[in-house]
Amino acid sequence: MMKAVILLAVVGHILCGVCDCLLGYTRQGKHLRRIDLSCIKDPQRMAEEFRDMPLSWPLISMLLGTFSILAFGFAYFALSEWMRGFSETAANIMFISAAVFLIPIVTHHVFCGAVEWLYIRLGRTDEAREAVLEMQKKTMSTMFAGYAGLLVYLAVLFVMVVSGRTSLPAWGCIFNTLVFMLAMLPTKLPAKGNIAGALMYIGLLILI
Repeated sequence: MMKAVILLAVVGHILCGVCDCLLGYTRQGKHLRRIDLSCIKDPQRMAEEFRDMPLSWPLISMLLGTFSILAFGFAYFALSEWMRGFSETAANIMFISAAVFLIPIVTHHVFCGAVEWLYIRLGRTDEAREAVLEMQKKTMSTMFAGYAGLLVYLAVLFVMVVSGRTSLPAWGCIFNTLVFMLAMLPTKLPAKGNIAGALMYIGLLILI
């Protein structure tokens, strides 16, 4: 059962990464082009940047992203319960931090999609830009809360594994989203968080 839940997490993170790309890329003829986020400072550049983005992309991202986060969310709670066999305290911290991560982060993902959908749907006008940027700024707390919860979760998992307090080998601590994220920071890979999450659960699928 545990392996099935972890496998579901791998699929969920991959799908959520696709959803991130739907928000971070636009069309340029027959090709895809990464959106230059510096354009938000210039109304005309921003309107041009989003000119060819299909209206359906942010909508698909919101809907599929919600179910993707639900899919990988089970594994975060399952892993905290697995940790209960080694430390009640660590398990409780992981369980609570998983909730703090998952609930705000799904909200944040929907807000990100809504911002782009509304901007395109309202005609990419200056007024639309001001409205969606205001919405984004006023809802950023969901992102901060979510990633704070994830950071605590991953830190506890790393410490427990590297200290040899679980059944995993100490070197298994490398299978941690935080480790993979730090390794990918210098790269230009899209959806780094979801790639790192998928790699963590692939490693745990092998080890547990």
